[in-house]
Amino acid sequence: MIDAPPPIEVRDVTMAYGDFVIQRDLNFPINQGDIFVIMGGSGCGKSTLLKHMLGLIAPAAGDIVYSGQSFVHANSNEQERMRQRWGITYQSGGLFSAMTLAENISLPLQLYTRFSPKERMEIIAYKLALVGLDGYQDYYPSEISGGMRKRAALARAIAMDPDILFFDEPSAGLDPISSRLLDELIVQLKESIGATVVMVTHELPSIFAIATNSVYLDANTRTMIAYGDPRELRDHSEQAVVRQFLTRSSATKIEETA
Repeated sequence: MIDAPPPIEVRDVTMAYGDFVIQRDLNFPINQGDIFVIMGGSGCGKSTLLKHMLGLIAPAAGDIVYSGQSFVHANSNEQERMRQRWGITYQSGGLFSAMTLAENISLPLQLYTRFSPKERMEIIAYKLALVGLDGYQDYYPSEISGGMRKRAALARAIAMDPDILFFDEPSAGLDPISSRLLDELIVQLKESIGATVVMVTHELPSIFAIATNSVYLDANTRTMIAYGDPRELRDHSEQAVVRQFLTRSSATKIEETA
């Protein structure tokens, strides 16, 4: 029996703006069911890597492969079909302010499905209930709290039961309690729809609470220097800069071990 390829593979990827290289030689898989964290210090290219994975930026070299199919070398129709299996939430939530929550969540259903208006409303009600916003269909984003907007954005991201969920700093701007509740919600939704989760975050409580795997991008060497369970990396990584990041040591200068 041949094993299925992982949902995502980053293969020999170099990210650059012109001659300026941000990261090079990135190679790692993201396995089925992972809650995978892209981490590293400020300016290392975490969000840029996420944009490459979403197809918003083309790599200077290398490929990003979804379930064995190249995204970089796929034609536009094939890329669009792949994107329809993703759910994406942005740091600010990304909701349209002039639309109600129901109208926001309805957008992907209108664009990519043939559900009737009645069926769409049933799906919207169900997805809002999943994220704890039952009955909020007619509210506008400005009428709810920041934490609720994050959950509404998550309801839109799961509208089509995606295979992969992407998050860019999901708990940014939230208080610790709201952040913890959002982490718990991400885990619950991942399990309920069977998705693989990819997150960019620097929040240690979130990393240690829910991440199952990770990659560390180093700004100095401009490449990945660690891959694996962040708890293992915190306790056993050979790279001191990784241990420092994951313990937030107060040391002013850390030299990487061999």
